Amino acid sequence: MKTLLVCCAAVVSATVADAQNFTSYFTGDTADAVTSPLGGVCMMGGATEFDPAMQWFLDRANGGDVLVLRASGSDGYNDYMYSDLGGVNSVETIVFNNGSAANDPYVAQRIQRAEAIWFAGGDQWNYVSYWRNSPVMTLVNEAIAERHVAIGGTSAGMAILGGCYFSAQYGSISTSEALTNPMDADVAVDCTPFLNVPFMAGTITDTHYDNPDRRGRHFTFLARMVEQGDSTAFGIACNEYVAVCIDPEGFAHVYGEWPDYQEYAFFLRVNCVLPVSPEVCQAGSPLTWNRQGAAVKVYKVPGTPGGTNWFDLNDHLTGSGGAWENWSAVAGVFSAQAGDAPPCGTAAVAGLDATGPGMHWDAGTGHASVYRLKPGTTATLLTMDGRTIQTAVADGLGNAELNCPANAAGGVYLLRATGLQGLCSWKLVRWPR
Repeated sequence: MKTLLVCCAAVVSATVADAQNFTSYFTGDTADAVTSPLGGVCMMGGATEFDPAMQWFLDRANGGDVLVLRASGSDGYNDYMYSDLGGVNSVETIVFNNGSAANDPYVAQRIQRAEAIWFAGGDQWNYVSYWRNSPVMTLVNEAIAERHVAIGGTSAGMAILGGCYFSAQYGSISTSEALTNPMDADVAVDCTPFLNVPFMAGTITDTHYDNPDRRGRHFTFLARMVEQGDSTAFGIACNEYVAVCIDPEGFAHVYGEWPDYQEYAFFLRVNCVLPVSPEVCQAGSPLTWNRQGAAVKVYKVPGTPGGTNWFDLNDHLTGSGGAWENWSAVAGVFSAQAGDAPPCGTAAVAGLDATGPGMHWDAGTGHASVYRLKPGTTATLLTMDGRTIQTAVADGLGNAELNCPANAAGGVYLLRATGLQGLCSWKLVRWPR
């Protein structure tokens, strides 16, 4: 069932900082619960929260403390998370009234003690302008990398979780506006490093996908990313009552009330058939990104109450319960048609024989030699949760060399590179040192 959040009139505890920089609302046990969070990412489409997905997120705190960060509203999440759903030691909401709160020691302490952090809806430009290059950004990223806290958000809170993000610096923008002038400043696609969320590298999100229809503007966001040099751009989007929950292994489970309602999540990827760039993407001209009607491949997944349908963010190819679509635009007119899986990945590469990309991996030293690449393209070595370890540009002969750091742990890594026939990826196992 969907639960409508109502602000509680009785505030359990409120702390007002100097000059009203922030307000804190606290519910639960004031003693810090020291637990080991279970990691994971939860993203919601922007309407009322879907209880089973939110319970999944709270369970990832492993009985610890939940911190809600927002720049508007008040304590609407406290009773919902702590009492209505439960399973956590406490819920604290900190409302930022301005950017100065990001430097407050109390805010830093609460981030360091949280086992799960939730970003509420609102205006994502407030979040970007208040938190980027601030202690909040540093501490949240440390909490993700070092303590594996659970991370989640809805609407604007989901918008900031991608490696790239629509910053809304100049306000919102509609699908028709974005398609009509894709290079307009209002199409504020920003890839400046911000939050390092697992499996979200090279990914831009969007929300409220069904009301209004935002597919065309999200499609335009990916076109902008490609124009900026990222030929392997991805996207994740949710209809308003849908949630995507990503487990630590990179499987994105989709929650919703399908088939009773038309509730879907969408997983976008630039097609790997070269060339991938838009035919027309310039200031003052409508977007044309057609590529034989399949510029962007999209896996559309119904959200079920138990989150049984999924998509694998390790390869952006494998899924269950969904169907592929082809998205394109010609002279600013967006089109979505039934499609098939993109011809990417190691399976496609295997049939290329000596004409396709090749790779040699030393599992002991963590050194990769990649060859027969498209000259000038970037090869990227990543952790399996999407964090970049090293990049290298293929030389004029199509060769690139990459290395894991000497102190990198053993385990599974991902290597992505572009050959003349398209994007290739390899899963690599490194021996423990």
